[in-house]
Order: sequence, then C-alpha cells, then structure tokens
Amino acid sequence: MSTFEGVVGPQAADGGPGGTRRQWLVAATGVVGGVGLLATAWPLVDSMEPSARALAVGGPVTVDVSDLAPGHLRTVSWRGKPVWLMRRTDAMVRALEQPNPVLADPGSKRSEQPASCANATRSLHPDLFVVIGVCTHLGCSPVLRLDDAALNAELHAPGGFFCPCHGSRFDLAGRVVKNVPAPTNLEVPEYRFLSDTSLQIG
Repeated sequence: MSTFEGVVGPQAADGGPGGTRRQWLVAATGVVGGVGLLATAWPLVDSMEPSARALAVGGPVTVDVSDLAPGHLRTVSWRGKPVWLMRRTDAMVRALEQPNPVLADPGSKRSEQPASCANATRSLHPDLFVVIGVCTHLGCSPVLRLDDAALNAELHAPGGFFCPCHGSRFDLAGRVVKNVPAPTNLEVPEYRFLSDTSLQIG
C-alpha cells in the first residue's frame, strides 16, 4: 500500500498518468463551462439584433450613395415600399428653388416629410432626394421623366415624375401639380446621413 502510494505521488507531480488526467479534466471542465456560457449568452445577444420580420416591417436600411451619378435614380426597399434616391443636378436644384404656381402644395404644408426636410428641395442635402416612390392617389408607382418636353414645360424644370395610372404629376421634389388625382406630395421618409457617402432610412 505504501509502495503504491509512493509511485502514484511522484508520477502525478511529474506530469505522469495522474497529472495528465487531471489536466485533461481541468481543460474539459473549462470547455464545457465556456460552451455553457456561450449557450446562455447567445439568446440575449441574438435578441438585440432586429429580426428579419422587424427589418421587413420597418427596420432601418443603410444605403451607399457614393456611386449615384447626377440625374440618376436608385430604388431600395423599406417597409415593403420602394424608396427612391435621386442625385439632382445643379439645374434641377435651381429650378426647385424657384416659385412655381402650378404646384398644389409648394411649401409641403399638407404633406408628410421630416421637419428637417420642410424646404424647397424637401431634402437634407439639396442634391440628394429621398422619397417613397408611391403615388398618394391609389398607390401606383410614378416614373421619372427627364426627357418629357410637355412635363418639363409644365414644371419649368428639367424633369419630373409621372404616374401612368391616373396621370398625376410631381416635380423633382415630389411636389404634386394642381388638378390631378393625387391629393398630396410624395412622402419623404425619416432618414439621416451616416457619412458623406451613406445614409440610413428609418
């Protein structure tokens, strides 16, 4: 008995079979504890991320606009609706800043937009327009017309939006023309710039 105890003691101290087993048990306990901690923490961390459903019904959308050229329009989806981002030219911005008697609500008093966008261009930056691309009449999607001579003459501007469903017309700030079916200007969503080249909608 004393001989056996004498053999086990030095082998364990020297890292023999007893020491190796002890090290393995310590390591295994650490791994199991780490996995348990991760399994406990993961639901909490995961709950902080917006779900796909939350994103679909209104989670924020980040858009890179660094390659959006003047005169071009891009469409992204937010809350299941098309949101247009348009880079306006200097000529477009100048036209929007001029009084236009054909507009039904030139000051956007009866229309939806953030308070920070209650200006002639209905935007945070005059050159970049962000708007929900849904007609305020029956929910059709207007189209951008830059080469329509009649529309340009009516709006006194190099372009506008035309709704093919019932003929409503909007300028390049989404302001509706008088005497068309659409009752209000196009809606501008809440958005903010994250940098000079990206913005967040919602």
